[in-house]
Amino acid sequence: VMKYPGTWSYKDFTGILFGESVMEVLRPQLVTIDGRNYRKNPIQEQTCHHEEDDEDFYHGSMECADEPCDAYEVEQTPQGFRSTVRAPSLLYKHIVGKRGDTKKKIEMETKTSISIPKLGQDGEIVITGQHRNGIISARTRIDVLLDTFRRKQPFTHFLAFFLNEVEVQEGFLRFQEEVLEKCSMDHGVDSSIFQNPKKLHLTIGMLVLLSEDEVQQTREMLQQCKEEFINDISGGRPLEVEMAGIEYMNDDPGMVDVLYAKVHMKDGSNRLQELVDRVLERFQASGLIVKEWNTVKLHATVMNTLFRKDPNAEGRYNLYTADGKYIFKERESFDGRNVLKLFENFYFGSLKLNSIHISQRFTVDNFGNYASCGQIDFS
Repeated sequence: VMKYPGTWSYKDFTGILFGESVMEVLRPQLVTIDGRNYRKNPIQEQTCHHEEDDEDFYHGSMECADEPCDAYEVEQTPQGFRSTVRAPSLLYKHIVGKRGDTKKKIEMETKTSISIPKLGQDGEIVITGQHRNGIISARTRIDVLLDTFRRKQPFTHFLAFFLNEVEVQEGFLRFQEEVLEKCSMDHGVDSSIFQNPKKLHLTIGMLVLLSEDEVQQTREMLQQCKEEFINDISGGRPLEVEMAGIEYMNDDPGMVDVLYAKVHMKDGSNRLQELVDRVLERFQASGLIVKEWNTVKLHATVMNTLFRKDPNAEGRYNLYTADGKYIFKERESFDGRNVLKLFENFYFGSLKLNSIHISQRFTVDNFGNYASCGQIDFS
């Protein structure tokens, strides 16, 4: 410590005394899959000369943390034991690894045999072996790998209410016209950062759906939500809401990236918030939506600096390509102080919400609206 004068925290001391790697063991990152918690062990850094070839080889390992790993369905056969895992074919390569290294490592350490369908062919991953514990261990590792690499896939779909009724679209266009008239001299404010009025929507959650089976599972889950609680909350009638007032996402009004309109019930109740929070909770529990928040922030994006270079951006953006590589998205913030001051209580209009849609990103219908590949109506 004498060698490095200044203010030191407890973390600084523990980092020196024990090393960061030891602290990672003492306070490991946890991953939750199907209600079970797993410890993510530190990954040993290795020199890599061919990074593009090694990206599919997973060097870490996962172990159960809080619960015994006996929740899987394991079938006893005349040859031993067997378990199956259904996964999108897009993720098979992450279980195989470069030159089959990941698959071989799991098989060797768990004394099992793993059969994986060929890339592009749907089917089940089949795990066989002589010992039940080995089957469970292999299944656990495969599930963790699937979850890890699924999180790196770009969002493919989203759950949302569409806000593209005529009254709201006209209100939005009036907002855009007045902002450009009064604030176009402010840094970064121009027509390129405004939302397409036909794409106005209220996002409930972003999804990674990698097969038609997963899209169908999402449809079924949404139908279950309708039957179990949506009809009770809505009373079987449309939710009458207002889109009024604006707010920004970050903490500096002089450097804003996303500006959104607030959406709330006309009767002042909390029914809309309750409904979307319960839908989010249900989809998080199923694993179809990765848990990031406990509640939905009700907002409709009206200005987004990502639109400058990508008119199809949706306000929230996960920065990974389909093969899991990180993308750096350069964006130029805008000075939102005058916009916030002049349009703080701007009224966009009222509308009735009666459908939740499953929409595919970047896909529009013949009229330029977001295309729906499934929906439930509650009125």
